[in-house]
Amino acid sequence: MLGWSQDELAQAANVSRQTIADYERGARSPISNNLIAIRKAFEAAGLVFIAENGGGAGLRFEKPSGSEEN
Repeated sequence: MLGWSQDELAQAANVSRQTIADYERGARSPISNNLIAIRKAFEAAGLVFIAENGGGAGLRFEKPSGSEEN
């Protein structure tokens, strides 16, 4: 959604690029502090995590303040 490279995500989350690469290819499972850091990086970039609500968990861009729903 953001078009970030592994390097950009790693920098934003303050983890190594190798950590991101390992997670993407399933070479290791994410540890909780890295997951939290990655989530915070995405949220700081304007993404909102949507909880499971019958339609499935998801991700969307945060609505700009003052926007109206149609």
